[in-house]
Amino acid sequence: MADATGSAANLAKDGAAAGSEEKDTKRNFNYPLVKVCDMPEELRVEAMDTAVTAVEKHSGNLEVAAKSIKESMDKRCGLAWHVVVGEGFGFEITHEMRNILYMYFGGNLGILIWKAAH
Repeated sequence: MADATGSAANLAKDGAAAGSEEKDTKRNFNYPLVKVCDMPEELRVEAMDTAVTAVEKHSGNLEVAAKSIKESMDKRCGLAWHVVVGEGFGFEITHEMRNILYMYFGGNLGILIWKAAH
């Protein structure tokens, strides 16, 4: 009987450990994860920093964060920048060569930044 009780306790521990591992894989990450990038290195770093700063500053309002990123990119890199910030979206766009960045931040928040001709 003692073995059966001990085995049940081990199974419970193993189940709890498996549950905690599952939680670890679903936690939010606080660093940007770049999925698609066709930008010069300097521009990529600048765009990522701008996006992370805007999302952290306006965490409750993604529309304001997107507008902030767009205005910053327009000032620094010329006009015609477009930005989408949100969860669960796909895209198929036309963009200027060497001017697109698609990244995730905070786990599941997608940020798409691209430049289109006037």
